[in-house]
Amino acid sequence: MRIAMVSEHASPLAALGGVDAGGQNVYVARLTEELARRGHDVTVYTRRDSPGLPDRVPLPGGGVVEHVPAGPPEAIPKDALFEHMSSFGAHLARVWRHERPDVVHAHFWMSGMASLLGAGPHGIPVVQTFHALGTVKRRHQGRADTSPRERVGIERQIGRTCERVLATCTDEVHELADMGVSPRQVSVVPCGVDADHFHPGADTRDAPPREQRHRLLACGRLVRRKGYDQAIRALARIPHTELLVAGGPPPDLLHTEPEAERLLKLAVEEGVGDRVRLLGAVDPRRMPALMRSADLVLCTPTYEPFGIVPLEAMACAVPVVATDVGGHRDSVADGRTGRLVPGGDPDAVAAAARDLLGSDRQRRRYGAAGRERVLARFTWRRVADGAEEVYLHVLGGSEAKPEVA
Repeated sequence: MRIAMVSEHASPLAALGGVDAGGQNVYVARLTEELARRGHDVTVYTRRDSPGLPDRVPLPGGGVVEHVPAGPPEAIPKDALFEHMSSFGAHLARVWRHERPDVVHAHFWMSGMASLLGAGPHGIPVVQTFHALGTVKRRHQGRADTSPRERVGIERQIGRTCERVLATCTDEVHELADMGVSPRQVSVVPCGVDADHFHPGADTRDAPPREQRHRLLACGRLVRRKGYDQAIRALARIPHTELLVAGGPPPDLLHTEPEAERLLKLAVEEGVGDRVRLLGAVDPRRMPALMRSADLVLCTPTYEPFGIVPLEAMACAVPVVATDVGGHRDSVADGRTGRLVPGGDPDAVAAAARDLLGSDRQRRRYGAAGRERVLARFTWRRVADGAEEVYLHVLGGSEAKPEVA
């Protein structure tokens, strides 16, 4: 198949950890590589955000990234890209007139908008993965939501007019149904993890030295909704334990990051300033060792469309304490690979962490079960299997089930 991946703001070439660079970038990169490994011709279309970028860049694992001229060739916050999606879509329509893909897979709502504009004139089927829904963001962020006001209406239109929605968790199916998108229009294919890169082991040489008896780790984009403040408040209730936070700008630029400043101030206020370390951006090659160096990984966002961090921890056989939201409900098996706790409740986070820290045997059991769960359900091979089934369905080659994975 000739497959077009459209990811307007999340390039598979981007450095992770920035405000707009996270799980979606990983998803697009790894799915592209896995599909290319199977012999598919995959091109990722993402916005040119620097004048010096080549038009086309081969990905190391297969596939090609094509930089689309849409708006000024400079970094623009994700929510400010909406006005440039018409020109993005027009570019796709011109390119696809001569290089027609068999199927288009759009990532995020603005990519869906551009993809439908580009694919419509040529009758190319569009598969949509939202990665996050505006209704959920608005519910949790309220007036702090910076999304364009048109977002929810456009998402509803995309969901009803694309060939199929590929949701990343069952919670999203229910959200889409509330928006008027029939569950019969939706297939569930989760995110994945590289279980060869993230694996159990004793080698933690790339991790910072431990300064307390126990270590908790939280990682991801350094944004408020990730709930690092809940982890810090929980730490104040967990003695003899340190918390490492990985993500954000490079370490030497953390002092310029307002969220980092807020978290460090909170740590001092909570009396744990000497037990919280912000690491900044961590080289992806060092992340498995960092994961393995932790007794527990905390994932405490207020909402999470899916969340790859729990899978990375489970792949390393490290138990997870996660908020009972969104995709965590699919990835973390409560009481078997970790604990699910109410969102916004640092007491519950602390209680679950203290219980697990008190039993080496239980942590080992949870860790082994987590590794088994990842290998059974959440490898990129399984994700690509599900995506392929959806692509074949929209091309008329198979019957896709409402839930693929």
